Amino acid sequence: MWDRLVGLYIAAILAGFALANVPTSTIITEQIAEILQLIGGLVIVVFAIAIIYLALRALVSKSTN
Repeated sequence: MWDRLVGLYIAAILAGFALANVPTSTIITEQIAEILQLIGGLVIVVFAIAIIYLALRALVSKSTN
């Protein structure tokens, strides 16, 4: 369960990096690219915090057993 959950979070972080680095073109204007960078940055931060939380929770549960 933990492995799949962490793998999903890492995939979300990679997707956030992809959104944050979208190049501008005729379809994706500068304004849309800025919005995608903001969304990508938020995704990266949220799922990185989730992985850190899971790691700390696993560490604490191992130390109390």
